Amino acid sequence: MAHKLAMIGFGGVGQGLAQLLLDKGERLAETVGFEAEIVTVSDVMKGAVYHPDGLDLETLLKTVSETGKVEGYPDTPGLVRGWDSLRTIRESNADTIVEVTFTDVNTGQPAIDHCRAAFEAGKHVVTTNKGPAALQYKELTELAAANGVQWGIEGTVMSGTPTLRMPKVTLAGNDIREIRGILNGTTNYILTKMEEGFDYTEALAEARRLGYAEADPTNDVEGYDALYKVVILANVLLNVPLKKEQVTRRGISQLTLKDIEEAKKDGKTWKLVAKVKRDGDVVSASVGPEKLLSDDPLASVSGALNAITYECDLSGPVTVVGAGAGIIETGYALLIDLLHIHRMSVEKQVL
Repeated sequence: MAHKLAMIGFGGVGQGLAQLLLDKGERLAETVGFEAEIVTVSDVMKGAVYHPDGLDLETLLKTVSETGKVEGYPDTPGLVRGWDSLRTIRESNADTIVEVTFTDVNTGQPAIDHCRAAFEAGKHVVTTNKGPAALQYKELTELAAANGVQWGIEGTVMSGTPTLRMPKVTLAGNDIREIRGILNGTTNYILTKMEEGFDYTEALAEARRLGYAEADPTNDVEGYDALYKVVILANVLLNVPLKKEQVTRRGISQLTLKDIEEAKKDGKTWKLVAKVKRDGDVVSASVGPEKLLSDDPLASVSGALNAITYECDLSGPVTVVGAGAGIIETGYALLIDLLHIHRMSVEKQVL
């Protein structure tokens, strides 16, 4: 039986997941037995459509591409239009809510309310929104467990690069004492260009031209984006109820070409490093520019790539490098979580 999905939000990431399901659907069914149907889309800007038997993905994507809306999806018997997000979550026949709305990371809304409504309705959630995981991780995790459903947040830290479930599964048994990472591609790109001789203003302009930096880059260049990711890592992997207020933060906007050149003379390179460390009951967390020696695994990570190092007591340091953004990559993060929910469901049936 196909796993039914409700898309709450249908911007680039939601469309990326829909495209992956269209392109990879047959292969996923053959190799891992996973079949999925998008039964509904509810987007505050693009409109809403719902059919309990599923929407045709090719038609859905073509409609959005041509009109910018889902409202132009053709009428078929049983099609319902106009449901808002909460009604869609509560009343549709979806098994899993794919929460990819535009969310204010400072408040976590509307994503937190969407997650809460889904769990209370007995439905799984997968999301790439950082707000719920950074601000309400414990409460929402407990609410999901109380209702016998799962919560997938793989894409909240490094997009489709597996940085949450991978260490929990493949590094199980280790005591992870510290996590350090380059968790923002925009700042890493800017610092890479400054290594090439661009000053900060020129490097930022180039990042904007390539779509790495927003018109207002504050969230990236002042370290806020990385800060929320540190909070998520602490909660999920270190089981530490870290709050955003406990993380010290500095950005890269004050770095100059002189700083870059002086670091080079010492065989070092500047990176915006996000880290959290646990020493007994003491936890420290920070985001800020650091000069790294050339033999540091994070030092050689250039361009818009992200990287993360787990300091483990048994396996030693383990570093993972990969994309930290991108429509397909982030859509894949959602797929990772959906496949995990599918596997867990199959295991329950076997038991």
